[in-house]
Amino acid sequence: MTRPATTADTARVSGTAHVSLAYADAPVAVRADLIETQERLLEHLRRPGCWFTGAERLAIAAESRHAPACPLCRERKAALSPEHPSGAHERVTGGRLADPVVEVAHRVRTDSGRLSRAWFERTLASGLEIGPYVEAVGVVALLAGLDFFCRALGVPLHPLPEPADGAPTRHVPEGLRSDIAWVPILTPENASGPEADLYDPAGLIPNIARALSSVPDHVRQLQGLTRSHYLALADMGDPKKGRAIDRMQIELVAARVSALNECFY
Repeated sequence: MTRPATTADTARVSGTAHVSLAYADAPVAVRADLIETQERLLEHLRRPGCWFTGAERLAIAAESRHAPACPLCRERKAALSPEHPSGAHERVTGGRLADPVVEVAHRVRTDSGRLSRAWFERTLASGLEIGPYVEAVGVVALLAGLDFFCRALGVPLHPLPEPADGAPTRHVPEGLRSDIAWVPILTPENASGPEADLYDPAGLIPNIARALSSVPDHVRQLQGLTRSHYLALADMGDPKKGRAIDRMQIELVAARVSALNECFY
């Protein structure tokens, strides 16, 4: 059974809703649960996070959207090695974001398949701490899913909402481990306190679902989007779980999309 949104999921989008999406021009009907989770995502992005204000998070989102048109990003994408072309990114948000944050927003959106440990370490050495790095990556990745959904339907991208006021929480979860991946990860067995219910109940929580766990609300959004757009974590081990199409068809589409987008996995 797909787990419904819990208080932990919805508490972070409390108050008057500021995001409302419609697909009036879409060639097919879009399910209500998809629209609801997408609205929740944009509401999440416009609010302060652990390390960035709402305005900064939306600036990261705007930079990531512009990245495919950035001349430097295009030159890097076409180069045999992305390390060869040099220069500055074409920005759409002026000086609102530090250079390393803009680099993450552009590079993760346009050439994630060729990110290297050396690039990651240079990015941190340039002044971006690990928490803000994870938060920026999450903003880019979560928004990309929504943007490619619109692209698949042939409809315009949804405009970014207005930012909400407030300061970042600077929350660091207890129990993060730094010996699993490039970034610290919170494993299910170490999740406690505010993060005790971070992960959906499942026999196995893959590392790709844990990757953003140093920014817990990113994980909550990711799981909500996964439940509605794909499958709940608890259902992924069951080959009989499907939707309007069966599981083999779901995985064929997923594998094809992943290959086209140069997914690392």
